[in-house]
Amino acid sequence: MAAAARKKRERLNGGNGLFDRELDYLPPEARWREWMNRVEATIFAAAEPVSRDTLSRIVGKNCNLDLIIDDIREELRGRPYDLVAVAGGWKHLTRPAYADAIRTAIGADERMINLSQSEVLVLMTIAYFQPITRAELSAFFGREVSRDLVGTLRSFGFIASGPRSPTPGAPYTYVTTKEFLLQFGFDTLRDLPDLEALEDAGLLNKEKLLADLSGALGLFGTEAAAEESDQP
Repeated sequence: MAAAARKKRERLNGGNGLFDRELDYLPPEARWREWMNRVEATIFAAAEPVSRDTLSRIVGKNCNLDLIIDDIREELRGRPYDLVAVAGGWKHLTRPAYADAIRTAIGADERMINLSQSEVLVLMTIAYFQPITRAELSAFFGREVSRDLVGTLRSFGFIASGPRSPTPGAPYTYVTTKEFLLQFGFDTLRDLPDLEALEDAGLLNKEKLLADLSGALGLFGTEAAAEESDQP
């Protein structure tokens, strides 16, 4: 039996001990199915989103990965989970409709992080205007953004130090991370809602919103503004 399994494995590997991406010995339909299975298995087994470059290692060089993903997603239609483009790759995620059932059965999702409204507001401001310094954030809101608030966002891995600003003192800027994309379900920053479109639709009056929230939510620390000297 071991010999038969070895022969089968060698046939799947092209008979030379190397991983066979092309699968030329299979008829087209079976080849496509095997590529689909490889892609789905790899994404299923991975803890983080799997990139296009990674998936390209397990399919033929002329294989259209976008069509492979489309076919897998079509087969998952009606299932409680989907294959989602997030953080520059693909990942299996349960559908939002089943969130309550999952929480009831096994508790809150470990990835679920509860941010205050003020923290979300600062985080999204960084996302839209990065790279941005803490002093620029403070100027944007009209009050100092506390180091504790920035530290909280850093501790969750949502922001990191960006390039130094060309302003006097060369303070560090802040940028969002891959973890930010993953947590909020964005593939890239281009997926952020368009700020001008939201304003044009009357859904976001930036000046009024920031003024209202900064007062109502106690958004910032009360210490006097100091010269920017944050460290990465």
